[in-house]
Amino acid sequence: MGYTILIADDEPDIAGMLESYFLGRGYRVLIASDGAEAVRQAERKPDIILLDIGMPGMDGIGVCRRIRDHVSCPILFLTARMEEADKVKGFAAGGDDYIVKPFSLVELDARVKAHLRREARHRFEAQVRFQEDLTIDYGERCVYYRDRALCLARKEFDIVELLSENPGQVFDKERIYGKVWGYDSEGDSAVVAEHIRRVRAKIAQFTDKPYIETVWGCGYKWIR
Repeated sequence: MGYTILIADDEPDIAGMLESYFLGRGYRVLIASDGAEAVRQAERKPDIILLDIGMPGMDGIGVCRRIRDHVSCPILFLTARMEEADKVKGFAAGGDDYIVKPFSLVELDARVKAHLRREARHRFEAQVRFQEDLTIDYGERCVYYRDRALCLARKEFDIVELLSENPGQVFDKERIYGKVWGYDSEGDSAVVAEHIRRVRAKIAQFTDKPYIETVWGCGYKWIR
């Protein structure tokens, strides 16, 4: 069975074009024409989501915020604009990539395949790390503190995974961004600090130990 892709766009011509394209490549396609429908369709557990930012009612960033803690699949924003503030908001909401309209279907297809390959690699991992009262299940992609799950968004877990698999090693923001978002992503490494802040806040609900330490002027490291 092929992958399931959710296409959320209020422009019928674009949605129809994308639906035909991905159906022709063996995908199962779900369609949403507004934010509320996108949230409902996300319940059907797509493997990847193409999410237009400029939808009426609940926009794409609002949809991403609404579903991100419950949907782990990659979310790629479709947007007619690419201002810095929009990028920061989108990545902070949990988005994984941006595609600027008008876009090449060949490029979009390549981006979708790259994110799906990355997801497939994660699914085959089964390592578990135990550190004091913290447990990181890399196969399940979940972090527990004394058997209580921390609700980490997809990119938040990716950062924990990268740092915790290399304890004591310092990663600067640019390297974290490249490893987690991909070196070909159209984004900004400034979003890394926001994701780490959110991870720390979620850990702080259970313990005072930060686990992720800031090495001033250098980057971040996982405390052994």
